[in-house]
Amino acid sequence: MPDDRDEAGIPAHVHNNGVHAQLDIEIVEAAPDRVVLSLPIASKVHQPFGILHGGVSCLLAESAASLGGQLNVREGKGIVGIELNASHLRSATTGTLFAAATPVRIGRSIQVWHIELSDQDGRSICDARCTLAVIDLPAG
Repeated sequence: MPDDRDEAGIPAHVHNNGVHAQLDIEIVEAAPDRVVLSLPIASKVHQPFGILHGGVSCLLAESAASLGGQLNVREGKGIVGIELNASHLRSATTGTLFAAATPVRIGRSIQVWHIELSDQDGRSICDARCTLAVIDLPAG
């Protein structure tokens, strides 16, 4: 089965699968030293009080870090999140949420990423740090 990748080397299934597709998450920028994802803020990502759910911010943060992490490992290796710390700084009800992830350290077995989440006006919504483990992918 061919591994269809886009111009940044990202497998097609990353764009069209799972929670990213359900929440309309888009890849804005993807390089080994910076990943930016976007997500529309609408009722499907609100908590019961009508504001952006903090768990969605965490999901976007870890997704951005994980994508960046994957761009930094060699073939046959994968990335899994092992720790996420997020400080929610401001609420949001509409617009677009952006997550910009940059590496703090890229090691052979552990990576640490800093993720800044902001709205379309550049206001800080959340600040996060994610630790990733580099694992061997299963054969096949």
